[in-house]
Amino acid sequence: MSAEIARFKDLCIDAVDPLLLGRFWAELLRLDLDERADGLVRLTGAGQASTIWVNPVPEPVTVKQRVHLDVHVADVTDALGLGATPLDLDSFAWQVLRDPEGGELCVFPREQVPARRLYEIGVDCADPSGLAAWWAGLIGGRCEVDDADGSVSLREIPGAPFDALVFARVPEPKTVKNRIHWDVTTADIGPLTAYGAQVLRRPADGVVWTVLADPEGNEFCAFVD
Repeated sequence: MSAEIARFKDLCIDAVDPLLLGRFWAELLRLDLDERADGLVRLTGAGQASTIWVNPVPEPVTVKQRVHLDVHVADVTDALGLGATPLDLDSFAWQVLRDPEGGELCVFPREQVPARRLYEIGVDCADPSGLAAWWAGLIGGRCEVDDADGSVSLREIPGAPFDALVFARVPEPKTVKNRIHWDVTTADIGPLTAYGAQVLRRPADGVVWTVLADPEGNEFCAFVD
């Protein structure tokens, strides 16, 4: 277990229509929905310290997401009945779908569905071992290599409401801003930048968080506590 310099805070999902997508994820994950006056939608669950924020953005989905959610379900129809559409139902032990705005997600049928429906967060990358180790040093956790496919899972992340970040190798480079990212808290931004995080935007105009990127350009936000 690594000693972290930041801590997982919340998960964020971009949406052209936050209420539409928020309702989909609230139903699929069995979370409560709060539509705020500022246009954001907040999803919360009993006993869950972290929050999922659905944020309004103007741009629609145009390319395959490099970050996606994996979800426990009783059956794929749980998601299809809420507005998901099939992408690949047959190639894997799980099913690949698109959410109502076209973003990919994977559903894993279970005989007994856990109370916490969010299973894992998948991250496409060029260097699974390197990126998983980098995040382990930032937010803690334990890296576990899957010898079958070369993916690396970062497990036991303090405060995370899911089992793992799963880093999988893909050939294509990152081209657009990720529609799914996570936030962290930290005592100081300095150690994050010294560790290798790149500052994309500093707090200004009422925005109190810093937008950063990891070594492969994946955006995340840091809040100073």
